[in-house]
Amino acid sequence: MSSRMRTACLRVSSILASAAVALAALSLETHLMAQVRKEWKIHDLDRPQPPIVGPGTASTQDQPGRPPSDAIVLFDGKDLSRWRSGSDEPAKWKVEGGYMETVKGSGYIHTAQPFGDCQLHVEWRAPVPPVGEGQGRGNSGVYLMGKYEIQVLDSHQNKTYPDGQASAVYGQYPPLVNASRPPGEWQTYDIVFHRPRFDSAGKLLRPARVTVLHNGVLVQDNVELTGPTDHMRRPPYAAHPDKLPFSLQDHANPVRFRNIWIRELAEDDS
Repeated sequence: MSSRMRTACLRVSSILASAAVALAALSLETHLMAQVRKEWKIHDLDRPQPPIVGPGTASTQDQPGRPPSDAIVLFDGKDLSRWRSGSDEPAKWKVEGGYMETVKGSGYIHTAQPFGDCQLHVEWRAPVPPVGEGQGRGNSGVYLMGKYEIQVLDSHQNKTYPDGQASAVYGQYPPLVNASRPPGEWQTYDIVFHRPRFDSAGKLLRPARVTVLHNGVLVQDNVELTGPTDHMRRPPYAAHPDKLPFSLQDHANPVRFRNIWIRELAEDDS
């Protein structure tokens, strides 16, 4: 190739590259403009007001707090009427003293009602005195949609693999920090979960995402799940219903739970 031809080719390549950048910028601008809600002016007093929700109260070690006024209370310390066992029979965990406790061999329990996008509040307590070590100490789990686990574990001065300690997205994301309280003290999970989206053919359109606060400390910051959680493997996504029950795990450790409530979130499929 002659020097003149090489120069011409380089000039054409430069023009094409500039055009590609310009098209990308235009596409981004179009996308951003599409996200702007144009039906309302800025500071428009005619825009619908957000619904009023009573914010509830915080829990203490001695007393569970009051849920927000629009929350669905799943366990208030009295009974397991909103829970089922794996075979859809009444849940077999123990209820006393305002808490429920796992019963070894009774199996997981799940909510009678299915949920999708949600804000979930769970309070739990590891056994005292602590027994065992690693994954054998105060082990349970919160399974969003029965598939995506936020680990429950006594992680106070108890070393284990980081993606399996308390507040980890099991097998995927360790918590940003270890915010665990000592065994025998009540701990809180506040979870914001957005389910995965699938098209009509079962193809994944958008992965699940989760944010978790452990004892008021941010430990999972809107992380994108790779699929369902499991032990020693990472299964791919498989299409499932938009709403499924969430589960609590029986891992043969007497972990206690109290003050469980959930708020269903409006689902944005834009």
